[in-house]
Amino acid sequence: MARTSERRGRLSAEHGETSGPEVRAARETKVPRSEDKGAASVSNRVDGVPPVPEASASVTGSFFHLPFPRAESFATHAVAEVIDRASHAAAARLTQGLSPGALALAYTDWAIHLATSPGKQLTLIESALRKWAEFGRFALQAATIPSLPPPCVEPGPSDRRFCEEDWATPPYSLIAQGFLLTQSWWREATTGVRGVGLHHERVVEFAARQLLDTVSPSNFLSTNPEVLRRTVDESGANLLRGLQNAAVDLAKGLGSSSGQDAGDFKPGVDVAVTPGKVVMRNRLIELIQYEPSTPKVHAEPVLIIPAWIMKYYILDLSPENSLVRHLVAQGFTVFMISWRNPTDADRDLGMDDYRKLGIDAALDAIGTIVPGEQIHATGYCIGGTLLAIAAAADARNPESRFKTVTLFAAQVDFNEAGELSLFIDESQLAFLEDMMWERGYLDPKQMAGTFQLLRSNDLIWSRLVRDYLLGERQAINDLAAWNADATRLPHHMHGEYLRGLFLNNDLAEGRYRVDGRPVALEDVRAPFFIVSTETDHVAPWRSVYKIILLSDTETTFVLTNGGHNAGIVSQPGRVGHPRRYRIETRRQHDTFIGPDEWLKTAALKDGSWWPAWFDWLAERSGPLGKPPAMGSPKLAPEPLANAPGDYVRED
Repeated sequence: MARTSERRGRLSAEHGETSGPEVRAARETKVPRSEDKGAASVSNRVDGVPPVPEASASVTGSFFHLPFPRAESFATHAVAEVIDRASHAAAARLTQGLSPGALALAYTDWAIHLATSPGKQLTLIESALRKWAEFGRFALQAATIPSLPPPCVEPGPSDRRFCEEDWATPPYSLIAQGFLLTQSWWREATTGVRGVGLHHERVVEFAARQLLDTVSPSNFLSTNPEVLRRTVDESGANLLRGLQNAAVDLAKGLGSSSGQDAGDFKPGVDVAVTPGKVVMRNRLIELIQYEPSTPKVHAEPVLIIPAWIMKYYILDLSPENSLVRHLVAQGFTVFMISWRNPTDADRDLGMDDYRKLGIDAALDAIGTIVPGEQIHATGYCIGGTLLAIAAAADARNPESRFKTVTLFAAQVDFNEAGELSLFIDESQLAFLEDMMWERGYLDPKQMAGTFQLLRSNDLIWSRLVRDYLLGERQAINDLAAWNADATRLPHHMHGEYLRGLFLNNDLAEGRYRVDGRPVALEDVRAPFFIVSTETDHVAPWRSVYKIILLSDTETTFVLTNGGHNAGIVSQPGRVGHPRRYRIETRRQHDTFIGPDEWLKTAALKDGSWWPAWFDWLAERSGPLGKPPAMGSPKLAPEPLANAPGDYVRED
């Protein structure tokens, strides 16, 4: 007790507080409040926000003798917040959700530090002069030497804008080299400025790159040799087709169903056709149980938790690309969660609702259909992140419901979350939250635009050149159709996800709470199977790899070629797209090795990683036996619908 009193005394002293009788008397003195003078008065007190103090009743020595108005007479705290949110939401419609404040802060940080760094300025001046000299040498050689001179600078490995042979001959070689040298100089200018915060540096470098990409010579008719040659060869017919394509896209943007879109692949007709039944439904999910295609199946079922950012059927595309169909053919009983597309009425759904109404509800239903069996749970993207949280919470129970846990392109540590983290800071999140607050959800077009910015050359500018200048239309496939079938994200859930996981990294740092208690991945004893992809812009593989640091169980890590989606949809035997992957298992007590060392030592194999996962599951599954019944009378007297169900068809 003495130590407690002494510590409280020190804390009071540190905060400038005393405990003398004068202070106690002052605290007990009742100050008249305007609210007491009439029921029409309104208080602006909000939890955690003290009321504005009452001003003096009159101005001493003033002949006006009028009271100062209270802050509440103009606006309460709540009203002021509504005004601010509405203002930010209106601005977000003009900026496509990008916060001007976040961009201004990053630019100011960079500009001030660059202005006060004479050494960096001299370096940039020297670099500019050197690049001009290199460009002059290249131009002189191009004009006087018949053979093609070596370029001053090579484009990046993923930059395919200048790959055509016409770009290697003057004057187009000069145009391309001038642009690439300018791009290289701006990369030097926006990086390496001493004192600039890392996040601000990355934002400024990204913004400069985006601005330069808009004026790339490959984007314009007069400076793109491929487009000029096509225009001459076709007498301008390509430009006429491009104009028609633009008209179709404009009509689609105005609400027309013209043109190629997700409607070319309809769920239940062209995609999501693996036979099954909806065996359970609540306000957030439909649970699909797939019909067996083998006379005997493994005793322990597989539950797949897809991301609710898009529709579930990325894992059940056309039959040859369907992971579900391949799983069923291997003798597994497969269940899939189909998430409902939320509306503004679901604005208050949070991450905990997705865990309870989604994963927990599915586990309970499967336990009714296949009683007494543990489950092989599989999560994709944000569905995998939520599965990791659910597994960590479930590990508190004496008997875990999870036999294994598989994560596809899912992060649990967001400290190095790739270029998507460029859009995650306090200013940007407040702006985004206010935009979602107005609508009740995140519009799928806004989310798609963010992902397109991360790969603007491939997803924006090259498509515009192909569609509008070359007059071509790329044939849509099932994966592209799925990508166009976007969903909304509830305001509350998305805010929790971005702020709690992306910004604060609560899960990795032990602050994420389930039922009032923090969860830790090291409590999970079920073995992990982790799949990441080499060119993932959403969940970079080195970030995904960090689960090895956070877990304390057997972990098999797979790195496959491809991106966030195309690397996961890796059907065996695909022609024209060679597949490869690296795989290695870390036992529970093995010493840690970093991702770069892992990359050098992991076995490289050709082909799809799917068979390796099927074998891994089979080794850890029960014996083959009779397939379970489709659904259970305890859930519904009859299955509620045929797969793919109703939720997947909702707009």
